[in-house]
Amino acid sequence: MLAVGLAQGAAVAAPAAPAARDGARATAADDPYTQAFLTQYGKIKAAANGYFSPEGLPYHSAETLMVEAPDHGHETTSEAVSFWMWLEAAYGRVTGDWAPFNEAWAVAEKTIIPQHADQPTSDSYNPGAPATYAPEWPLPDNYPSPLDTSVSVGTDPLATELAASYGTMDVYGMHWLMDLDNTYGYGNKPGTGGEAGPGAGPSFINTYQRGAQESVWETIPQPTTDLFKYGGPNGYLDLFVGDQSYAKQWKYTNAPDADARAIQAAYWAYRWASAQGKESAVAASVAKAAKMGDYLRYAMFDKYFKRIGDCTDPASCPAASGRDSQHYLLSWYYAWGGAAAGSGGGWAWRIGDGASHQGYQNPLSAWALSNVPALTPKSATARTDWAKSLTRQLEFLSWLQSSEGAFAGGCTNSWEGQYGTPPAGTPTFYGMAYDWQPVYHDPPSNNWFGFQAWGMERVAAYYYVTGNATAGAVLDKWVAWASGETTVGADGSYRFPSTLSWTGQPDTWNPASPGRNSGLHVSVVDYSNDVGVGAAYVKTLTYYAAKSGDQAAGALAKALLDAMALNADDKGIAVPETRTDYKRFEDEVYVPSGWSGTMPNGDTVEPGATFIDIRTWYRDDPDWPKVQAYLDGGAAPTFIYHRFWAQAALALAFAIYAELLVEGGGGADTEAPTVPGGLGVTATTSNSVSLSWSAATDNVAVTGYDVYRNGVLAGNATTRTFTDEGLAAATEYSYAVTARDAGGNTSALSAAVSATTKPGGGGSGAVKVQYKNTDSAVGDNQIRLGLQLLNTGSAPVDLSTVTVRYWFTPEGGASTFSTYCDYAALGSSNITHKVVAAAAPKTGAERYLEVGFAAGAGTLAAGASTGELQLRLNKTDWSDFNEADDYSRATNTAYADASKVAAYIGGALAWGVEP
Repeated sequence: MLAVGLAQGAAVAAPAAPAARDGARATAADDPYTQAFLTQYGKIKAAANGYFSPEGLPYHSAETLMVEAPDHGHETTSEAVSFWMWLEAAYGRVTGDWAPFNEAWAVAEKTIIPQHADQPTSDSYNPGAPATYAPEWPLPDNYPSPLDTSVSVGTDPLATELAASYGTMDVYGMHWLMDLDNTYGYGNKPGTGGEAGPGAGPSFINTYQRGAQESVWETIPQPTTDLFKYGGPNGYLDLFVGDQSYAKQWKYTNAPDADARAIQAAYWAYRWASAQGKESAVAASVAKAAKMGDYLRYAMFDKYFKRIGDCTDPASCPAASGRDSQHYLLSWYYAWGGAAAGSGGGWAWRIGDGASHQGYQNPLSAWALSNVPALTPKSATARTDWAKSLTRQLEFLSWLQSSEGAFAGGCTNSWEGQYGTPPAGTPTFYGMAYDWQPVYHDPPSNNWFGFQAWGMERVAAYYYVTGNATAGAVLDKWVAWASGETTVGADGSYRFPSTLSWTGQPDTWNPASPGRNSGLHVSVVDYSNDVGVGAAYVKTLTYYAAKSGDQAAGALAKALLDAMALNADDKGIAVPETRTDYKRFEDEVYVPSGWSGTMPNGDTVEPGATFIDIRTWYRDDPDWPKVQAYLDGGAAPTFIYHRFWAQAALALAFAIYAELLVEGGGGADTEAPTVPGGLGVTATTSNSVSLSWSAATDNVAVTGYDVYRNGVLAGNATTRTFTDEGLAAATEYSYAVTARDAGGNTSALSAAVSATTKPGGGGSGAVKVQYKNTDSAVGDNQIRLGLQLLNTGSAPVDLSTVTVRYWFTPEGGASTFSTYCDYAALGSSNITHKVVAAAAPKTGAERYLEVGFAAGAGTLAAGASTGELQLRLNKTDWSDFNEADDYSRATNTAYADASKVAAYIGGALAWGVEP
């Protein structure tokens, strides 16, 4: 399938590879996925395809008519620049040529990282008075927001340390948004320190300024250095902040996830170049990434450096000193600004942000900044800050993981941006309130599956590099959920979640005893085939499969990658998008009564103005007639967009899959998997046989197993277990298993095993037990598990006759136990539970938790499930267990058949294998 997809987009040749590359992988003879990377890279870098501005910065998209987070396609974001750095790092791995990677960092320093001329009064910054408080408000029409000097703010503990490390008070971080064609005409060209008006060249701009409900359709763009040349008498400042007098000033906003991705790209460049013996080739750029990581710590602090936790009133919430204002997460932004040069007064300010989103966290970069010497920042406390951030980020993700596996929104130290009081019962994370849609509400910031895929790609990369158990545990659950919501058709169609819906909330975080979030749930509203999100999803699956050995995840990564490749065109890989949101070109942009101003092109900004009214240049775009027809009552327009970040992510997905999951040369996959071993019977009933076996291996990936009964195909499995149902009682059957891969190759049959079903039970029914591990800690003071029973027979089962046994060892301490059922779909009061000493103790099975059902549980219909039972137990002295050798314990975090958890009907073994 891959070759077909790539052939459709072969108009742009890949760049020629050097003849000798000092240990880099060969390209021409390499696998098709490396070739796919080079083809996609060539399309991105081809000048005719229009991905880069004359100054060498990537546009947000090759197309100009585009409104999403940027409000024009030829703007760029720090996000796009960070993907560019990562793309060039991957190119260096494949070719051994590191000049493009270094050039990306050099261009970033000259453009999107503000130079001293762009922040000319930074030396006036006073860390003891970082900024003046101004409350945030939920709606744009609540603005301008008055400055309030009566609210105390804390002290900035980083500024002095950073100045000592780098000899300057300038901040080293990317501003999030630039107008690369100067379409608006502000002319805020890097290195000039002010506006220069219409004309060629990139320009710093900003948009969002007015609360959580302000969508991209409701913004009023403004220059980052406002010299009052455009807008109203006070430029644009009095649209956002209420003040007694307004001063000309500069201000920049950093998107922490983009800077963290740039650091992540530098880590990969360092790793790959070092493997080639070329560490020195990237050393200077890697040092820049370390410096960026030093300043990125501003994203770990409350906006006004107030105390973290229980901060529910702006007046009484104390100003912090030292690290009391540091939450150690990557928040939505940090920002800095000051007086314009020559404006008659020197002052500057800096703020962090107390709102953190799950999709912004980057444990790989936190790990690299605290563990890789070449990436260790200069400042004295930076390494320990990032080490603590790594732990805190992993805790954050564990706190936000829903019952299904997806991650809920985040938390805030400042409810509604004004240190308000959250609703009663709102759970907290280190005292910060849970927010299912942190920062932006139109659309809700955590309804997009892309934030799931982006965030999990970073967690999976960290897991791949380190094997961290916590990262592995959250990925086990997330991958199982996402895979279950993903389909790839034989015709090349594919879909995965797009819009998510949330109910419930997490448990308040207790690091000593984390909750299980049984009341926090996600559902999928609709599905998508977005190639950028798909690329992030593929990278997640690839990293995870490479480390965990999960063959199904690797197979799904390949299937999605091959399916997306079928959508190749001359510019890259893209799918059509119908944009019903383009009705909002006519949305009114709130302008306060009595305010009027002028955009650089003469558009009037006044009450009643719409999005298009203050951007009339859009009407000259060659694609505008499609939008106008829609506004006039026609069908919603369809576009094919080539977003830079998405096209780069696709190239990276090819490269990463090639690196981690393709072993050896290219060409068609003709190598069959190895024969599955260890086939055994795990349980029998009167009408079923359950089997398990050990994994087969393959040069690419095993995609599934075929189970044969008496020489005839009985069914298929993607895991290493299978239950054959609908059998005759008291009958012997013979089973064997083969493995298959994505290339259609099949292994030889395994050694056969025989199984005999039990005698008929007079219609009493049959059950099987499914188990999941709800506590990744092997050694702590509780054992926690989830169970559910399924009736696999043809008749109902009286649950009062059923018991279940989970075997474990207590490892000393008290010999008495407390047991709990925290949740049961049948009602916790209908579940019985106790610890029993085994009659014949064995290693890993000295005692068992016996779970039963009261009469109120009723009967379990044929084919039905009891639903989830959430169980735990502890010794009465609360001493620790060591569950590593417990007979019944497994590591799966999604429900799976559990042959080592036995079920009994009327005292007779009906499921499982006793120890």
